[in-house]
Amino acid sequence: MKRIALLKARQAAPASTGTHCPASGLWIPEGAPQEAHTFFEGQVLPSYQGEPTMWRRLSAAKDS
Repeated sequence: MKRIALLKARQAAPASTGTHCPASGLWIPEGAPQEAHTFFEGQVLPSYQGEPTMWRRLSAAKDS
């Protein structure tokens, strides 16, 4: 039987431009919450408007 913890959405720490995306989902650049982008696990996170930034994953509740 699967543990309940495994059924919950996996949390992902913020990641910076140039690093690999730690988890698939909707990510927003720091300072621009209206700009959500979809990235897949393993993709290299891009810059935002030509500048390096920190990307934060939206929670699973907001993804649906």
